[in-house]
Amino acid sequence: MKRIIEYRRLLDITPNADLTELKTTYRNLIKEWHPDKHAGDDERKAEAEHKSKNIIEAYHFLVSIAPETQAFNLETYTQTINTSGIDDYQYKGQTLKITFQDGSVYEYFGIPKNTYNKFVNSATLLRFARRHIFSSYTYRNVSKQTA
Repeated sequence: MKRIIEYRRLLDITPNADLTELKTTYRNLIKEWHPDKHAGDDERKAEAEHKSKNIIEAYHFLVSIAPETQAFNLETYTQTINTSGIDDYQYKGQTLKITFQDGSVYEYFGIPKNTYNKFVNSATLLRFARRHIFSSYTYRNVSKQTA
């Protein structure tokens, strides 16, 4: 969740901004911070390179968790969580990264430590995740399927 908040703050957008607003903001910021715009000043150019990389990273991340993106990929996501088992998982800073047996990797944001502990200690990880994680938290696809 911290990363989501930081990226929204960097792009200066609200949590309910749609993809059109996100894209417009992104384009305006990239125009302003493009390194070629500061060709004569090396210090300013280096700052612009750093800032533009952060803007690009924030944009791609926020697009990946946007409701429109999730709606577009819902069929694939539903198939993965209903037909593929959990191969591996990692938890760090309220982010749970789950690798499915079909090769898909999803990150879930804002997972409280107590929910993670219940997940780890459950008799069946997949059943617990289906009931308490998959549809309850913001998620994004980290990598495509390997098939």
